[in-house]
Amino acid sequence: MNKIIHFPLLFFFCSAFTTLPYYPIDGYEHTGIKRLKRLELIKSGEIKNTTPLPAGAFKSYSEIQLNLISRKQDSAPALMTIDTDFQKEINQLFRGLDKSYSLTVLDISDVGHIRYAERNETAGYQPGSVGKVAVLNGLFVQLAKIFPDSWEKRTELLRNKSVKAGVWGLTDEHTIPIYNIEKNTLVKRQVIASDVFTLYEWTDHMLSVSNNGAASIVWREVMLMAAFGEKYPDLTQEESDAYFKETPRKELTDLGNDVVNLPLRDLGITADEWRLGSFFTRGANTYVGDKGGSIGTPYGIMKFLIQLEQGNVVDEASSLEMKRLMYMTDRRIRYAQAPALKEAAVYFKSGSLYKCDRSKGEECGKYMGNVSNFMNSVAIIEHPDNCNYMVVLMTNVLRKNSASDHMYLAGNIDKLIRMD
Repeated sequence: MNKIIHFPLLFFFCSAFTTLPYYPIDGYEHTGIKRLKRLELIKSGEIKNTTPLPAGAFKSYSEIQLNLISRKQDSAPALMTIDTDFQKEINQLFRGLDKSYSLTVLDISDVGHIRYAERNETAGYQPGSVGKVAVLNGLFVQLAKIFPDSWEKRTELLRNKSVKAGVWGLTDEHTIPIYNIEKNTLVKRQVIASDVFTLYEWTDHMLSVSNNGAASIVWREVMLMAAFGEKYPDLTQEESDAYFKETPRKELTDLGNDVVNLPLRDLGITADEWRLGSFFTRGANTYVGDKGGSIGTPYGIMKFLIQLEQGNVVDEASSLEMKRLMYMTDRRIRYAQAPALKEAAVYFKSGSLYKCDRSKGEECGKYMGNVSNFMNSVAIIEHPDNCNYMVVLMTNVLRKNSASDHMYLAGNIDKLIRMD
């Protein structure tokens, strides 16, 4: 996922965003994520922000809810039954486009009459940063194993357990926001080995700015949780370092693969529908190898979103907290940038990966690969009038930045659903 193929083939893993904070703005008291305190001050007018937040970014912590609790007993495949009329309407949006566009969409505005449509739904794509959602799932699975009877202790561990980046956070060109509450200063820079943040903050860095180093660090901690169980909360830095130095590489590779992939299998998502095969940074490969490759399909990822909204990913509290961590509270790009979504709450993850072969003499650049050019958008959309739906859009359009395509389709999908 993070390998570079030397010239003439250039292979790039790109996180989706340069700056894109998530989680409800009023979440600082719940999480201790310092970045959120700055957003509170922006919202109150104490700090001026040159980029106004979209109207849909102002849902509070308590306003975010799960939409399919009443359909909790239904299997995801059962809810993914094609609505013939809806399917015809969705098909019209893709007229003239090739099969590099794949989609699943589920209209849950009326939970008693759910509508589903799909397009090339089982086609496999390199998921890129969308895979970080699987790491998020693995984290909450392990938290539930350590504290099966206490949600409070799980979130307390996320707030209070601080861990060091080490080589796992290296290397990623994308920056993280570091806000000093006392000095009211914000610095954006790359992760360095000496960085120390809480589990909540590393998780926020993984999702909010799609930082690859943070994703590898969270994934590392998920491995440690699985290895040490109830001893993990008191695990020292020295014990953690010793574990990775002394444990055989194959054992670590197998464990790393299991902690993010087996939870997906438990949700009925097959290995061909969604899997992760490698960490997000080269630094992590010091200890853990690659295994099995990474793939994502619109069908498999939609299975996850449905069960998240049902409260069936770990449990209701975990599902809701994962949804909060995916909530966009700042500048929107790609699919989420569509003007039609300005008033809507958007829970989002995007990711991309592209490969260039410059020996062909063709134009090729960032997000414009001529060998492969994956761009993926995963979104839950909630309008103020309770028009709610979920979309997984995955594309591989060569030699073109597909961000405009994603935004265009987002607007048209939204218009179609709201007209019906």
